[in-house]
Amino acid sequence: MKALKIPQLVMLLAVLTMATSCKEQRSRTSRGLRLPEGNEEKGRQAFQDMKCHHCHSVAGVDLPMPTAAPEVQFELGGEVRHIKSYGELVTAITQPQHGIAPAYSARADRQIGGATPSPMPAFNDTMTVSQLTDIVTFLHSCYRKAAPPGSIYPYYMP
Repeated sequence: MKALKIPQLVMLLAVLTMATSCKEQRSRTSRGLRLPEGNEEKGRQAFQDMKCHHCHSVAGVDLPMPTAAPEVQFELGGEVRHIKSYGELVTAITQPQHGIAPAYSARADRQIGGATPSPMPAFNDTMTVSQLTDIVTFLHSCYRKAAPPGSIYPYYMP
């Protein structure tokens, strides 16, 4: 076996250190995760059954009006520059504190001080996987990619 030179040995040790320190992170990634296919219509119904419409409206979708305080109302879907990926939507539902809106966060920080709790209740113990995948499929279908600034075309098709 050929002896390793110092730079090669340092590089090998760095790679091994990173690989072992990332072990916990790797176990929490979505690699290999495959959820069942969702159903758009069932997702719309589950959205209402879970009372998501109390705080959320969905652009272009006829739903009951939100009844929550204005500072916690949030419109989903519509024309956006960055379409939420399937994984981002799953994360937003299962870990709502992960992406708290800056406007709500600033207001809540002033009122309660410290960490900002999400106004969205946790559904992880009450929502089924079918409801989750159906709601994500429904919401994912409600987003449209916005045209880049200055574009002469009405819609940007990637």
